[in-house]
Amino acid sequence: MSVEPVPLRAADAIELDLFLEALNRRHHYDFRSYSRASLARRAELARERLGCATLSEVQGRLLHDPAVLPDIIDAMTVQVSELFRDPAYYLALRREVIPHLRTFPSLKVWVAGCADGEELYSLAILFREEGLFDRTMFYATEINRRALARAEAGIYDIDRLPVFSQNYQRAGGLGSLSDYYTAAYGRAAFDRGLRSRTVFTEHNLATDQVFSEVQLVSCRNVLIYFDGTLQDRAVGLFAEALARGGFLGLGSHETLRFSTHAASFAAFAEPDRIWRRNADQETVHAR
Repeated sequence: MSVEPVPLRAADAIELDLFLEALNRRHHYDFRSYSRASLARRAELARERLGCATLSEVQGRLLHDPAVLPDIIDAMTVQVSELFRDPAYYLALRREVIPHLRTFPSLKVWVAGCADGEELYSLAILFREEGLFDRTMFYATEINRRALARAEAGIYDIDRLPVFSQNYQRAGGLGSLSDYYTAAYGRAAFDRGLRSRTVFTEHNLATDQVFSEVQLVSCRNVLIYFDGTLQDRAVGLFAEALARGGFLGLGSHETLRFSTHAASFAAFAEPDRIWRRNADQETVHAR
C-alpha cells in the first residue's frame, strides 16, 4: 500500500514543531507558545542565517553543534525599537505616573523584554530628569544574551539619532538628547551613568518566575508575539511582581482587556496603555 506524501504546508508545520521541541529540550528555550505566524518567520530567518536548506537541517545543527545557538536565538527574537518609541506613552509616565511614584521611598522598575536597551535608556533618562533616578533600581531582562550585551553597551548607529531626538522632545524631554550621549565614528555611546543602577539579566517570560517586587513594569511590544496562553502567563507574572498600586505599561497594540488577570488591574491611562495594580486584589500565581 503506497503512502501519500505529506502536503508541503503540513510538512513545514511538523518541521517547525520538531525544531521548537529540540530548542526547548536541548537548550531550555521555550518558544512553543509564541505566535505561530511570528515563529514561522523567525525560524525561516534562522534557516537563512545558517545557510541551511531546510528547518530540519537547522534542527540537526542545533542538537549537535552548540555554537549555533546564539545565532538561532538572535534570529528567533525581535530587537526592533527606538528611544522613546510612542512618545505619548513616556509623556503619560512623566505627567501621570511619576507623581505617584514619588510617594515611594525607593523604586524598582522592571523592563521586561528589553531588546537592545532603547526602552531602558528612555526610562533612565526620564527618571533622571524627574529626580527619581538615584533611588531607583532598574531590572532589564531579555531572553537573548546578545541583545542583553548590546543593551548593556548602550551604543547605537548615529543615523538613528534624529528619530530618537524627535521622540525625546515629543515625550516631554527637558533638555537635549545630546546631553546623554557621545558621538564618534558613526556611533553614539550613551552615558554609562544611565546604566549605573541597572541589573541586566536573562529572564524568560515563558518559563521563569518573578524575582523581585517592583513599582513599575514596562513591557512594550512583547506580548504581541505570544499566543493567548503565554500572554496570560506573562501578565500574571507582572501582577505578581507589582507592588499594590504599582503600574504596568504595555505596547500600543497590546491590552489587558481579554486577560484572565484583568481583574488585578484598573485602567489608569488606558489610551497610552498604562494600567495600575489594584490595591485589594489577590493574584493567581503564574505557572
